[in-house]
Amino acid sequence: MRDGWTRAFVVVAFAEACSWAALLAGMAVKYGPPGNEIGVKIFGPIHGGLFVLYGLLALLAARRRRWTLVQTGLALAAAVPPFA
Repeated sequence: MRDGWTRAFVVVAFAEACSWAALLAGMAVKYGPPGNEIGVKIFGPIHGGLFVLYGLLALLAARRRRWTLVQTGLALAAAVPPFA
């Protein structure tokens, strides 16, 4: 059974991945034919905030769930490649 912090970690991980997809769409519009920056201006800060929150919750989950250093490192490294 997941406790509240673990559930929050999972929700933020999913939200971070969704914000990354939205940011990619915004970048496609910015650098594509329309040339509109609004998607990047909206989703850039959202993704950045969720990225930081993911890192903090990963560290909190690692402590509460007693992850090894390798498991914690993998959880943090998973935030870097898209959709990992």
